[in-house]
Amino acid sequence: MANAFTILVVDDEPPILRFLRTSLAAVGYRIVIAEDAAAALAAIDSVKPDLVILDLGLPDRSGFAVISEIRRQSPVPIVVLSAQNDERSKVEALDLGADDYVGKPFGMAELMARIRAALRHRFQKQGELPTFVSGDLSVDLVRRQVLRDGHEVKLSPKEFDVLKHLVTHAGKVLLHRHLLQEVWGPAHAGDVQYLRVFIRGLRQKLEPDPTRPTHILTELGVGYRLQLPPEQRV
Repeated sequence: MANAFTILVVDDEPPILRFLRTSLAAVGYRIVIAEDAAAALAAIDSVKPDLVILDLGLPDRSGFAVISEIRRQSPVPIVVLSAQNDERSKVEALDLGADDYVGKPFGMAELMARIRAALRHRFQKQGELPTFVSGDLSVDLVRRQVLRDGHEVKLSPKEFDVLKHLVTHAGKVLLHRHLLQEVWGPAHAGDVQYLRVFIRGLRQKLEPDPTRPTHILTELGVGYRLQLPPEQRV
């Protein structure tokens, strides 16, 4: 996961796709759309999403078959979102490897909670922690929430993307080019001054003294490093 979590939404209903794209993007998720099974399976390989939202009623193939095929390729969390609300369908989907099942019509608050739970479970299975804590700084990657001294800090989507990449590689030096390419894309890989502006903004919001940073450290001429908590430093 380079920056924001990527969710693959598989559904053939345009109104549902528009609603999910708008609602999920509004809270910072990156959305990839697939309107049939073939596109979904191709995206699993090419995009490598962090989570899949899957409708069972696809035009070219059974959603149950898609769950089975995804499970042969990837451990990515799958949340079924379907109008097939009968117990048999739910049991079959979960037995095949789906992580959760939400019936249509659905409430967005409930779906968001299910997504967060599935992502947290994914972190736990990988032995990773979805929350980074160091001194007065706390970063919850799943909720996209940042706290300093217990108070929420509002970051722009790109600021959070930069911070998230630093958090997922905490303690390691990340090259300017690497950060730029991962957050803004290959076309911006040489825009070092652009990155400096965002790092300066993050320090203004996260550091007790931005002129003497203790969290986001500069490796001169090379890149940046997020300092590990004291108990994890060697």
